[in-house]
Amino acid sequence: MTARIVYQGEAGAYSHLACREHFPDMEPWACQSFSEAFARVRSGEADLAMIPVENTVAGRVSDIYHLLPEGGLSIIAERYQPIHHQLLALPGVSLSDITTARSHPMALGQVRDRLTGLGIAAIADVDTAAAARKVAERGDRQIAAVASRVAAEVYGLQILAEDIEDSGSNTTRFIVLSRTPHIPDMDGGPVVSSFVFRTRSVPSALYKALGGFASNGLNLTKLESYMIGGGFTAAQFYVDVEGHPDSDAMRHALEELDFFTEDVRHLGTYPADGIRAQS
Repeated sequence: MTARIVYQGEAGAYSHLACREHFPDMEPWACQSFSEAFARVRSGEADLAMIPVENTVAGRVSDIYHLLPEGGLSIIAERYQPIHHQLLALPGVSLSDITTARSHPMALGQVRDRLTGLGIAAIADVDTAAAARKVAERGDRQIAAVASRVAAEVYGLQILAEDIEDSGSNTTRFIVLSRTPHIPDMDGGPVVSSFVFRTRSVPSALYKALGGFASNGLNLTKLESYMIGGGFTAAQFYVDVEGHPDSDAMRHALEELDFFTEDVRHLGTYPADGIRAQS
């Protein structure tokens, strides 16, 4: 039986593309929501989940930081996926035939200048893959979609214009989730460790909690905060740290973190994507 990797969205979504490019031997499986994707991995119906956490243009995917602490899964890898938007239309249509283009508002914002230059009006849709599906279903030769290359394959559309994004730096960071942790050996190369912890909303709480990382020479590459419990008195933080939990530096930092916080949870330690070394 072919191993399955789940993603949120319709067939042809950029998460679908990430699954195909990074795990070509696995069967991609679409889910309607992030929580459904988590559940399918927990139940054993799927082996892995490919989940976006942030984009260089759009920022963080906030829902994920609420799901991770209670999701029952471990982060085992990270993948950086460059996002290239394609202008898709029905077979046989010419670029001069197109008057409007459908897509998710964020994608439309990333191709605004190119569409304006082509004289094409933008129409917002629920997501990029749904826009491509609607172009295929409705058969209107004047409407295009802004979506991925895999969406063109899935819905039988042609690419009228390639890589139409206004900026070449549009990249999404994905994390790969599994039921069981897979912590690399300490000598296996650079790793990232992810944690969540809680603090009281009192002066210096965060400063004291994170002091151990600074004093032990550990680099925090991400720090996200959000309120919990339906109020404004307690905050939960998500951190990515370049370091292995079995190293002396990390052990000392975590001892200090544990002293000043509540409910520290290790979400996973995984190989650092090579793109980190290029930035």
